[in-house]
Amino acid sequence: MRFDKEKYLAEISNAASYIKEIFSDTADTAVILGTGLGGLVAEIEVLAEIPYTDIPHFPVSTVKSHAGKLILGKINGKTVLLMQGRFHYYEGYPMHRITFPVRVFYKLGVRNLLVSNAAGSLNPLFKKGHVMVIDDHINLLGDNPLIGPNLDELGPRFPDMSEPYAKDLVALAEAVALENQISMYKGVYVVAQGPNLETRAEYRFLRAAGGDVVGMSTVPEDIVAVHMGMRVLAFSVITDLCLPDDLKPVNLEEIIAVAGETEPQLTTLMKGVIAKL
Repeated sequence: MRFDKEKYLAEISNAASYIKEIFSDTADTAVILGTGLGGLVAEIEVLAEIPYTDIPHFPVSTVKSHAGKLILGKINGKTVLLMQGRFHYYEGYPMHRITFPVRVFYKLGVRNLLVSNAAGSLNPLFKKGHVMVIDDHINLLGDNPLIGPNLDELGPRFPDMSEPYAKDLVALAEAVALENQISMYKGVYVVAQGPNLETRAEYRFLRAAGGDVVGMSTVPEDIVAVHMGMRVLAFSVITDLCLPDDLKPVNLEEIIAVAGETEPQLTTLMKGVIAKL
C-alpha cells in the first residue's frame, strides 16, 4: 500500500491532540525504554499515563517485556514523556509506524530524545552487565523510515547524519557516569532485523564492519529524530556476549535478567542527564 503523506500527518496531529487532552504539562524531553528496562518508571513522579491502545493510530507493543504505556512524569524536577515499551521492525510494523511516536513527540514540543536498548557485545573488551553510550550506528535493517514522500513540514529530504547522537549529550552522559563512578563504554551500535540472534559468521562480519554491540531497535527512531532536528542520546545495556569463538546459547529470559540487574546504572545515568539538560 502506498504511503499517504497527508493521512500520516493528520494521524500525527490527531494523536498529539489526544495526548494533550490528558497530559496538561508540556515536556521538552522524551525517553524510550527498551527490553527489560522499564523500571525507570519507579523513579519518577507519575503525573498521568495512557495505554498505547488508547492513543489514536499508535502501534501496540507485542513483546512481553514491554509494558505499552505512555507516561508523563517528573524526574529531578524536570517534566518528561516516557515510553514504557517500544516497537520493532521484526514485529511486522512498517518503518513509518515504528517511528510514529517520535513524530508525535516532536508535535508535542519534545526536542531531546533519550533512548535505551538491550544489546549483545561484539567487542571482546566489553563485558555484559555494563552500559555503553552510543556514539554512532550502522543500519542493517534493509529499510529506512525516510523512504517515500518526504515530510517537508518536519525535515529536509536529505538530512545530514554526521552527528546521529548529539556530541554534547554524549559528553554529558560521560560526565554523569564519572560523577557516579559508573564504568561506561562508548561505541558503535549495529541494528539488525531480528528476531533471531545472529550466527557466529554474522558476528564476525559485524565486528569487522566496526560494530561494538548489536541490537534490533533504536536506529529508526534516531533517524527520524535527527530528520526533525531533535537531539538524541542513546544507551545500550549489554546483556550477552557475541564472541564467535566462545559463543554460548542465550534466551530472552537471560537477557531480561541481565537487563534488570544493570538497570540501576542506566536509571542513574538517565536521571543524571535529565537533571542537567
